[in-house]
Amino acid sequence: MYLVSSCLVGVNCRYNGSNSENKVIVELVKQGKAIAVCPEQLGGLPTPRRSCEIVIDQNGNKKVLSQDGEDFTKEFVEGAQKTLAIAKIIGCKKAILQSRSPSCGCGLIYDGTFSGKGIQGNGLTAELLLDHGIKVYTEEELDRVEE
Repeated sequence: MYLVSSCLVGVNCRYNGSNSENKVIVELVKQGKAIAVCPEQLGGLPTPRRSCEIVIDQNGNKKVLSQDGEDFTKEFVEGAQKTLAIAKIIGCKKAILQSRSPSCGCGLIYDGTFSGKGIQGNGLTAELLLDHGIKVYTEEELDRVEE
């Protein structure tokens, strides 16, 4: 069973109220091989919501901030924890998540300057899942996902 980002199955839950539907991932859900979650909604954030990026402070701590500096770290952490709880309940060993997201990005996230520039790193949900032994892919890596 896969855990997948809701936006990848066509749910309008992205920060701007849109989705990133991916036909392959939609098919996984239709076949009963995946369950969709949105960590940001699970954390209590509305849709649409302000765009956020991870900012790393001088002590190496990650914060999730909007472009105007409002701190949404608490909501992103809560969403990550709820997502992990769901993953444990369904016995999930693999996840396919939205690339570059401050929640779901894996391997590459935006750099915190809201310039569209990417840096190496993981979103809060992806990081938590990885820390608990769940293999995380993005929709850009579907060719690497093993059954």
